[in-house]
Amino acid sequence: MSGFHTPLALILALAAVPVGATTQDDVLGATLRPGWQMDSGAHMAAMDLSLAPGWKTYWRSPGDAGIPPRFDWSASSNVKSVRIHWPRPSVFEVNGLQTIGYHNRLVLPLEVTAIDPARPVLLAVQVELGVCDDICLPASLTLASELTTPGAPDDSISNALAQRAETAGEAGVTRVTCTIDPIADGLRLTARLRLPDPGTPEVVAFETSDPAVWVAEAITQREGGDLVSMTEMVAPDGVPFALDRSEVTMTVLSKGSAVEVRGCPSP
Repeated sequence: MSGFHTPLALILALAAVPVGATTQDDVLGATLRPGWQMDSGAHMAAMDLSLAPGWKTYWRSPGDAGIPPRFDWSASSNVKSVRIHWPRPSVFEVNGLQTIGYHNRLVLPLEVTAIDPARPVLLAVQVELGVCDDICLPASLTLASELTTPGAPDDSISNALAQRAETAGEAGVTRVTCTIDPIADGLRLTARLRLPDPGTPEVVAFETSDPAVWVAEAITQREGGDLVSMTEMVAPDGVPFALDRSEVTMTVLSKGSAVEVRGCPSP
């Protein structure tokens, strides 16, 4: 395995967009939903993306051939932090490539904590993302909305929040162990999770705390009551590295469900 992992299929897809052909405005619409103030004092807003039929965009960990979204909140006013609550995504298989994301519409809940809750909050975001059908387009959005209190209930945001991944405890995960072995340019991680079999194919997405670490598409199978999933991780310098097991996140995706497991302890 080499240390350079920009997906060739992605490069070719982006390069193949004809000049003057489909534009971002043809396939993507976006607004900020102002939402409401929660009992904690934080504000629950959302980004609302609508996609043309057949088009999709990507989850935070988009798969080897996907385009990860990037968010810049620096133009906001009186905003201390923004926590994204990701609804469970879908797994797409196209031409032998696996990607993870959303089609038709994505309502992405945003939990906004103010610096001073007594002052007005302006939420502003610059988003860079990819949208794909037979071709892929790099998209850029600039959105802003004042978040007034108390705001109002919003069924679209509430429904998106209800689609979050289950925690390990909620999903009945009773055991998690991971073995880590060095390879020429990084690490091989094999996870064994004891959780109920949903009866449909399962995909495991691995994430680390460092977005610069490339993570391969996992190979996953059932062994009795265990789900066993193996992936390889490569840091930018292309050599074995120290992995913080507590910062590994594994998301198990199957039809209509998602389970998020945090931490990857040794056997």
